[in-house]
Amino acid sequence: MTEPADGSGEDEVARRKAVVAAGETDVARWTDPAQLDPAWDGRAALAAQHIPRGATVLDLGCGAMAVERVLPEGCRYIPCDLTPRDDRTLVCDFNAGDFPAGVTADVITVLGVVEYLYDAPAFLKRLHAVGRPVVMSYCVAGGRGPADRRALGWVNDFTPDQLIGVLNAAGFARITGREISPGQLLLRLTPEPARVAPERDVWVVSYASLPNFGDRLGVQLLPRILPDNARVTHVDLGALETAPAGKPDLMILGLGNSLFQPLLTDDLTRLIDRAGRTVGIFGTQYRASLDATRLSAAIDRLDSWWARSEEDLLLYGQGHANARHLGDWLVEAFPLSRWTRDETLEVGAEALADAPLDRLIVRYQSARHVVSPRLHPLLCAMTAAEQVAYVEQVGADGGAEPSGKFRSLFLDLFGRDLPERTMIPVERDAVRIYKAKVRRNVEALRAELAAILA
Repeated sequence: MTEPADGSGEDEVARRKAVVAAGETDVARWTDPAQLDPAWDGRAALAAQHIPRGATVLDLGCGAMAVERVLPEGCRYIPCDLTPRDDRTLVCDFNAGDFPAGVTADVITVLGVVEYLYDAPAFLKRLHAVGRPVVMSYCVAGGRGPADRRALGWVNDFTPDQLIGVLNAAGFARITGREISPGQLLLRLTPEPARVAPERDVWVVSYASLPNFGDRLGVQLLPRILPDNARVTHVDLGALETAPAGKPDLMILGLGNSLFQPLLTDDLTRLIDRAGRTVGIFGTQYRASLDATRLSAAIDRLDSWWARSEEDLLLYGQGHANARHLGDWLVEAFPLSRWTRDETLEVGAEALADAPLDRLIVRYQSARHVVSPRLHPLLCAMTAAEQVAYVEQVGADGGAEPSGKFRSLFLDLFGRDLPERTMIPVERDAVRIYKAKVRRNVEALRAELAAILA
């Protein structure tokens, strides 16, 4: 399927070479339908493999319009050539600097064209400027293709490396393709930058292994804040000995959960030191028993600490330039909604079970009134309910110490503490303002993570 040595006689070969020597476009050749070789149809069929259904295809140098005959279902075809092939044809002499203007296409095909262009780099730059994917063929020089390129009317002689260089210079950074016949390449060019950032190891230290609604939700939201080159390994906050050997490019401590005294161990400090670069995304609870000195030492070791509440920041972030207020970023999982069932829902054991998260969110947003002993089901309910109430969470060890995290959330949301076990109206505007503020902070967090992992 290379451009054929088409049996042209010596006179025709001499004529073609004279046209090339004169730097002219071979109008006589391309206005003669007999010069459009049926052997080129197979190349068109291979090119069609790169074209999605329903695409509008601009075929530059359409020739016998073989591309149209092999297009997938639903495609629209726009032919362009040196001479009209039908009444739709856009007439352009690429060697004269012509290029179709005002044409919208999803894919551009350029098959058996570039070999005939005296200023191929300029043409390719204009092609790149269209900003659409391109399917292009080219018979490279110095390989297994025809040796006498001028006899075929070809005016340039790019080796494979030179062709890639010209395409790169035109702006095509992502180039894929294959050899479809000796010396002939079929390439797919995309205008997007080809730089793919190397994969980076990210260790996420949290309670992701637990069935708790909030902890599992953090795992689901994590991909939203990480760049696409992050390779994640989860490490159980309660089993730090399971951390891999070596060090990651980044460790993330917490996924919006709470740290409390039993978690502030020497093992955690050593893991932070081993990781080198660590970003914290957590709040605190059971603060009366929390060793503020030990927490402060841990925060000092972090690149940044994104505190869940303003109280967290004021209590433990003072004097730490790396401490910032994030808000409860898990609110990003809860779109504003409206209750649909005139009932009171009491959040129960399902918040600590492996129930599907999407079903739980719908459940917590369905009731007019919601009572919750868990922080994140309550936060979810406040995006939809008319009234909510909370039951304070007390020490996991059986003690009576309150978690304090409900108060911190209410201060962030409404600017005041709220009594326990009392239905209070949800101030919808305050919820919207809080969501907007958290989203802005999450964007800043996302930018920091991307910079670390670039």
